[in-house]
Order: sequence, then C-alpha cells, then structure tokens
Amino acid sequence: MKHTKGSLEVITGSMFCGKTDELIRRLRRATIARQKVQVFKPSIDIRYAVEKVMSHAGAEFDALPVENSAEILENLADDITVVAIDEAQFFDPAIVDVARELADRGLRVIAAGLDMDFRAEPFGPMPALMAEAEEVSKLRAICMVCGEEASRTQRLVNGEPARYDDPIVIVGADELYEARCRNHHEVPR
Repeated sequence: MKHTKGSLEVITGSMFCGKTDELIRRLRRATIARQKVQVFKPSIDIRYAVEKVMSHAGAEFDALPVENSAEILENLADDITVVAIDEAQFFDPAIVDVARELADRGLRVIAAGLDMDFRAEPFGPMPALMAEAEEVSKLRAICMVCGEEASRTQRLVNGEPARYDDPIVIVGADELYEARCRNHHEVPR
C-alpha cells in the first residue's frame, strides 16, 4: 500500500522512555496494513543484536546496521513505503537531508532517538530532525530517584554522575544510564 504523501515522524525523549517500543509498535501496524517496511540503525549500536532494533523491554524488529546516513539511500529496497531509523542521534548531520529526501519521494519516515545527551544538551541531528518533522512525539520515563516523570538521561561512572567533559557517546544501557527528572539530573563540571 503506497502513501499518497510523504512524512517525517520523530519519536524522542530520554533513555528508558519507550522510544524503540513506540517505533516497533508503529512498524507492526504498518506491516499489518501491508506496507513495505525497512528499518535502519547505526552500526555503533550493538547492545542487544546486530541486525535488530530491540527495546529495553525486549521488543524487536529486523534492521540493517549502517555506518552513515548515505548508506540508507544506497541500501533502500525498491518497493519500500515506510523507512524507520532507530538511534537517529548517532547519525551524521546528513541524516536530516536523507529523511527529507525520502519523505519528498512519498515515503513515511519514522526516526527515533534521544533528544538530549547526558549533559541535557541537544543531541546530534535530533533538533534538526524534529524541526523538519510533521509529527514529534516526546515520551517521558520515570525518574530513578523520585519516581516522577523523567525527561533526562543520567550517565553514571562507578555509580556517580558523569562529568560534563566526559565523552558524549558511550553506548550502553542500564549499567551506565538511568532516567532522571530535571531536579535529580546531575552533571558536575
């Protein structure tokens, strides 16, 4: 089933807010509607499985790992109508042009990724993707300190908050990160 017009949807929020679960939910619905789906992920993300996107809750969907955004266009199958991109924050800035081009071709593009890094600063190409999108869904997690809604990702090093000057990208899960609210998010300088 072909879409009559292209679009870009962005699913964003902190770690552990359900971004990948929501992405997979939308992909399953597209599959039920007999739409042809193709999923891409950055090759840096090998946390759970190399050729799958997987949520922390265990949901999964087949995916093609790519080194950069140009490889999405190079590996796109002919009959695809829905393109999903997981962990979009790890892609180069050209991911915005790729998403725009695919949407302009009439495809439904769904990108999921962290809106902020562990410092609570905009993460990679995500602000530009959100600006380009027709729809942005910002999800929230639960703060691991107080139980309130969380919008931040806290990186921990030996159980303590990571320092501001630590590297931005360190791929991990609950062994390195937890969700925090604004009041409990800490980034020592």
